[in-house]
Amino acid sequence: MSRIARLDRSEVTPEMAELYDKAFAQRGNVPNMFRVMAHRPEIFASMQAHFGAVLNTGTVSTRLKELIIVRTSQVNQTPYCLASHTILARGLGWSDDQLAHLADWPQRDDFTPAEKAALRLAETVTRDANAVSDEQFAELRGFYSEGEVVELLCAIGLFNYFNRFNNALRMEPTKPGEGGCAVPALEQESAG
Repeated sequence: MSRIARLDRSEVTPEMAELYDKAFAQRGNVPNMFRVMAHRPEIFASMQAHFGAVLNTGTVSTRLKELIIVRTSQVNQTPYCLASHTILARGLGWSDDQLAHLADWPQRDDFTPAEKAALRLAETVTRDANAVSDEQFAELRGFYSEGEVVELLCAIGLFNYFNRFNNALRMEPTKPGEGGCAVPALEQESAG
């Protein structure tokens, strides 16, 4: 069980309730991490904006970002993030075999050299960001523009933050439908 209570929609400000509704519409649940971060609305709101910018903007595909998020979460042994992002990565076309054996990416022939460079970056930064060598960076730049390297590092960095937050709090994976709000009876009557 999480070490900090998850706030229900009825316990947050109207502005936070809108963010809950947006998350529920996109995911079919309000992630437990979001419901815990809602204890500090300013942090929650800025985290949501940053999360959206990192995952949904730029020229690096969401598919590749999800792959490196899964690898980062595997290295950090974060069941919470793995529960949702493995499903997201699978939905974007990564196979069960690729995801289950992602630690073996250097020996696999079903990842492109560019994907392998991104996976190497995820592992190196997660284990020791100071260990990114000039040679590794040159290899990375052979595949990605400066802006794309920023995108990759932001996805890796964001999930190292999320992984540590969730591991420290022993966050439980979010179940489908969790954190949503039933429409109050009066609204249901007026809608029908």
